[in-house]
Amino acid sequence: QVQLVESGGGLVQAGGSLRLSCAASGRTVSRYAMGWFRQAPGKEREFVAAITWSGGGTYYADSVKGRFTISRDNAKNGVYLQMNSLKPEDTALYYCAAVTSGRIRTTSDGYDYWGQGTQVTVSS
Repeated sequence: QVQLVESGGGLVQAGGSLRLSCAASGRTVSRYAMGWFRQAPGKEREFVAAITWSGGGTYYADSVKGRFTISRDNAKNGVYLQMNSLKPEDTALYYCAAVTSGRIRTTSDGYDYWGQGTQVTVSS
């Protein structure tokens, strides 16, 4: 089993930045693709970004492209989401997820493990 724990969320003003971290334990995720999703109150969970097991490939939702950057450090069993130029509409609970196939997935049903989420709130 893999346990994923997110951190780094918080309250930030519009235009600010946050860096989310996802720490994996229980098993190495170095061969897993990893993703970030978010869910705002009253809305469905949506894809944000994903990265291949090697880190050589990334994919972003159009709404965050150019503002967010996903990265990983397989030596530390961690995945990160650098969020810049934050907007109030980025406010949500952000989840880290892992897919054992190693290939990027953009839908939540393609992921095998999930964290509990970290709250990001962007004030206007």
